[in-house]
Amino acid sequence: MSNSIVLKHGLDIPIKGEAALQISKTVVPDIVAVKPTDYKGLTPRLLIREGDKVLAGSPLLSSKESPDVLVTSPVSGVVKEVVRGAKRKLLEVRIQADAAQEYVDFGAKSAASLTADDVKSLLLKSGLWTAIVQRPYGIVADPAAKPKAIFVSAFNTAPLSADLDFVLGDRLEDIQAGVDALSKLTSGGVHVSINADKSSSTPFHKLERVVLHEFKGRHPAGNVGVQISHISPIMKGDTVWTVSLLLLAAIGKLLLTGKLDLSRKVAVTGPACKNPSYIQAFSGMSMKDIAEYCEGENVRIVSGDPLTGKAVGAEGFLGFFDNQVTLLKEGTEREVLGWAKPFRTNLFSSSRAYFSWLTPKSKYAMDTNLHGGPRAFVCSDVYGKVLPMDIFPLYLIKACLAKDIDKMEEFGIYEVLPEDLALCEFVDPSKNDIQAIIESGIDLMLKEMA
Repeated sequence: MSNSIVLKHGLDIPIKGEAALQISKTVVPDIVAVKPTDYKGLTPRLLIREGDKVLAGSPLLSSKESPDVLVTSPVSGVVKEVVRGAKRKLLEVRIQADAAQEYVDFGAKSAASLTADDVKSLLLKSGLWTAIVQRPYGIVADPAAKPKAIFVSAFNTAPLSADLDFVLGDRLEDIQAGVDALSKLTSGGVHVSINADKSSSTPFHKLERVVLHEFKGRHPAGNVGVQISHISPIMKGDTVWTVSLLLLAAIGKLLLTGKLDLSRKVAVTGPACKNPSYIQAFSGMSMKDIAEYCEGENVRIVSGDPLTGKAVGAEGFLGFFDNQVTLLKEGTEREVLGWAKPFRTNLFSSSRAYFSWLTPKSKYAMDTNLHGGPRAFVCSDVYGKVLPMDIFPLYLIKACLAKDIDKMEEFGIYEVLPEDLALCEFVDPSKNDIQAIIESGIDLMLKEMA
């Protein structure tokens, strides 16, 4: 039995380039990269050297604060390069992948026979502990903590996001095994949220031993942070864990086979994509492997969705948590007196500033142009119209800018991650980088509240 929650606020961005539900390519990995920057709150210690042979599941990095927390290799091969940045900051570990994959054997196990310590030990050794994200702050979960509950979103509403029914609908057994294992780590149960519009057709409504919730609404209805705010809001002192459905399936596959399998179906999307579709790939895939999908030369390659993804460029790699790549045309063209042309029908406006609102089913070839520059905050309800959470986003953003910890707590810093306010950034008439502001606020909380 599930409960249904209807969200009245939000916005679906009508952007072109949705992936067709078909596999157009299987990527045979050559170079795969592991990026410590994917794991917030983890200070990496290098465990290997260039030239070392590794298997899929071999440890590459450990956390300096919690040495038991490991980051492992997604493929077997040879460590080709350790990439460092300014002040020798560790940026990437690049692995030359084998043609035939070899795996560390962690041993197949039944979740029913495992204790909480057994589950924790297996996830730590395999590197899949890093799949668990702890809120507040969105950091790698603390193995010593006990969350009040674990939350999983089984649908995604972000622009051009991968269809999870297509991507993971055939892995229900893996997901169920992952649920059974994670339920050992909390007394509050595993909460799974599904799309109310597809509640009868999605395979995930068949999951057992979960607390099922149905959400109906526009983006960000699929964000796990928004779901938590309506199911069990995070208060000061609370700890909750979240896991993406993609990595929950990887946890289940580890239990059933004893192997770390980070292969995934990746949606290649966007207005600058020649053939929007899915590819079969691995975590850490090189963007060079999808070069043929780019339409034109001046293309921004984003690991993730258009709102929250990271621009990695043609030399970059797919993130650990991502199963989407977005290709966007760089918006380098300036428009003369654009603010004075309301009759345009080829541009989208969330505030109906253009007459394009008369064709609500149209899709738009959006680019990276901001159509303006940063300016002072405009006090209005524009954020509240797209954020279905019981917080005051404008005051939270200002508190982060002012570095006022008391006000940040008062206005909801414990409940949000930058991704939850991505739509606020999209509709912001002041063109402020709101996600970066929230990120700086969270970093301040981590520094001062540790």
